[in-house]
Amino acid sequence: MNVFITGATGYIGGSVAIAMIKNGHKVRGLTRSFSSAQQLMTLGIEPVMGELEDAELLVQEACKADAVFNTANADHLGAVEALIAGLKGTGRVLIHTSGTSIIGDDARGDFCSDAIYSENSTLVIDPRKQARRDIDLRVIEASKLDIRSAVVAPSLIYGYGKGINKQSIQIPFLSKNASDNGAVQIVGKGLNTWSNVHIDDLVDLYLLVAEKCKGGSLYFAENGEASFIEIAKSISKRLGIHAIEHLDPEFAVEKWGMARALFSFGSNSRVRSVRAREDLGWNPKNHSAQQWILNEMKIYP
Repeated sequence: MNVFITGATGYIGGSVAIAMIKNGHKVRGLTRSFSSAQQLMTLGIEPVMGELEDAELLVQEACKADAVFNTANADHLGAVEALIAGLKGTGRVLIHTSGTSIIGDDARGDFCSDAIYSENSTLVIDPRKQARRDIDLRVIEASKLDIRSAVVAPSLIYGYGKGINKQSIQIPFLSKNASDNGAVQIVGKGLNTWSNVHIDDLVDLYLLVAEKCKGGSLYFAENGEASFIEIAKSISKRLGIHAIEHLDPEFAVEKWGMARALFSFGSNSRVRSVRAREDLGWNPKNHSAQQWILNEMKIYP
């Protein structure tokens, strides 16, 4: 296939690109800088110079592609509309990357929610995430335009990527923050719980979605879960930093920003990947972020 990927220099997009190349596909990747373009070329990815705001360029690239992976920005409606315009009426694949933060609550670290969602559930969306959910629905509805469209919503991702960007978001941030501050810092009690997924298993899911998905599908990506106090204890042991600090949520907002403090680290986000397993035969191999932290996470000086 001819594949076009937005976010090809990123953690998810780069890992997907490498996997697609290994499977014999030709990959073009969007990038904004000359230096990143050179790095993409060394990985066998043909760079496309441009930005998500370049609607005409995105339409052109989508028109030429058998499959499009949008991994750059879950909140960029204009890019999604351009990709849909380029794929309309072709029967080709559009995979958009969202995230399970769309069902995040306002726990502020203080409790583990009983709410666990599958793709078949009626989702309860925080108003602050409704715009992202609306973009997901736009992609799903694009199946009516003869596009084999799907949304992949990863949970907390861990493991090292295969592309230019090797690092995920949540665990590396907490680890570096712990090294910088001499304590593993979490929001509130850290009882809030997120499902999680290893990057290698997530990439396998993307490939299966491209190959087998029915248009108009949503797939959660998870294989295990952990509370943030469990993650903090694992980081503490791995780094040899014994102090764990429970930040007041308002102070965490001041320190890290609202999105990071209240959603990335303060909310519950518990999901089950029912459709991915039943419809696509997805069989993830890794199930413990804590064990990865203890046994595989690198320790930097």
